Amino acid sequence: MEALITLLPGDGIGPDVAKSARQVLDAVGRKFGHQFQFDEQLIGGIAIDDAGDPLPAATVASCEAADAVFLGAVGGPKWSDPNAAVRPEQGLLKLRSTLKVFANLRPVRIYPELVGASPLRPEILDNVDMIVVRELTGGIYFGEKTRDSESASDLCVYTVMEVERIVRIAAKLARDRRGKLCSVDKANVLETSRLWRDVANRIMTDEFPDIELETLLVDAAAMHLISRPSDFDVIVTENMFGDILTDEASMLTGSLGMLPSASLGDSTAGLYEPIHGSAPDIAGLDIANPCAAIASAALLLRYSLGLNQEATAVETAIAAAISAGARTADIAAEGEPRLSTDEMTAEIIRGLT
Repeated sequence: MEALITLLPGDGIGPDVAKSARQVLDAVGRKFGHQFQFDEQLIGGIAIDDAGDPLPAATVASCEAADAVFLGAVGGPKWSDPNAAVRPEQGLLKLRSTLKVFANLRPVRIYPELVGASPLRPEILDNVDMIVVRELTGGIYFGEKTRDSESASDLCVYTVMEVERIVRIAAKLARDRRGKLCSVDKANVLETSRLWRDVANRIMTDEFPDIELETLLVDAAAMHLISRPSDFDVIVTENMFGDILTDEASMLTGSLGMLPSASLGDSTAGLYEPIHGSAPDIAGLDIANPCAAIASAALLLRYSLGLNQEATAVETAIAAAISAGARTADIAAEGEPRLSTDEMTAEIIRGLT
């Protein structure tokens, strides 16, 4: 297979982990006989500094022409003023909109060897294996915004179509897993959530009667993610709730550095990124955990390139490295050896079979 991948290293540790993802994809190409070409472009704060735009036209053109897009991270204290007219995060939101990726998939898997890295009791983490499906292009993040000296507002809007398509994606994932879907809303307060619940119930009743549906208010869902995480299979929710809940779920693993994500739309050209931030305090120090970025590359292989065997090989290599004791600083227990970003990447590449 030949494929063009746009690489957006971005800010902070973005370049560090994007380098790891590229090295693993190159290794997959060599092992399985594929030709992956990479086109590196700017996004985020570094793009503001270079071009005055967090998503330059050249980046947009490259992403639109690519078979898949890989993103490292955006943002940092240099560009952190929320009142600034141009901010790194605007580039990410515009990229999602440009690529029309509306479904953000965030798998949450607990490696048995890393149970001690989580703040939760080990018995609570038994058999945790879930996917959170976050609607990505609607809701309060994209609604009309106003502000004057006395007040501010953010409009939250959802359409029936937006809810239908994200619920269908989540239900199809549940059908291939344990057959359980949890829809999260705030229908006791928000009109958008009442629409969400009505549409979700209809879609599940009419199209997915074989899937077990649970409906939770977002505050209850937040509590149950900590108290009974193994009960969840697939969770589907709106944009802001999904943003918050997935960061909470990351603590089940003990580190944001372990969790990947895939953002998908109607086409196969998805956007892939680790869910962690730019961590500017450790940028360039060769100590960032590359596992989330490498696992995101595995999702890229699976969902955009249709290379399921290769994706599984990468995921198996990550698990083998963890099982063998490979640890970066964020997941290492006291007294355990700590690998650098490059060393952890090399360990995973050695495990590709």
